[in-house]
Amino acid sequence: MADISLTTTNEDGFDTQSVIGDFALAIDPMDETGPNPNAVLVADYASCFLPAVRLGAQKAGYDDLGRMEIEATAEMDDEDDLEAIAFTLKVEADVDDPAELVALGEDMCHVHAALREDLTADVTVETDAFDD
Repeated sequence: MADISLTTTNEDGFDTQSVIGDFALAIDPMDETGPNPNAVLVADYASCFLPAVRLGAQKAGYDDLGRMEIEATAEMDDEDDLEAIAFTLKVEADVDDPAELVALGEDMCHVHAALREDLTADVTVETDAFDD
């Protein structure tokens, strides 16, 4: 049984609607009805990395880090593929070794672990899937 199951639908045009459990997410490569897929990927990465830093820091014995925030930027190539992602991690607490926070986040963030060349979708195509 799959650990994650969702349905993504496109009726026409380019925008999609994904249903993930009780949640709906609109994604649009044209940035009209929702954020584009690359922006969603960067947001997903930041949304995983930030709590991973907090969890890793707690396990490593850090006191409360207070408010944290990531300002993320991404660079695209000429074909609109992600070329680089950069995070500025802002932490309310004064931390002696900021590089350790980065290492803890990288170690605990599942999206960070997933961003590798050999992780791509195994695609099966079913034709005539919507015949009545």
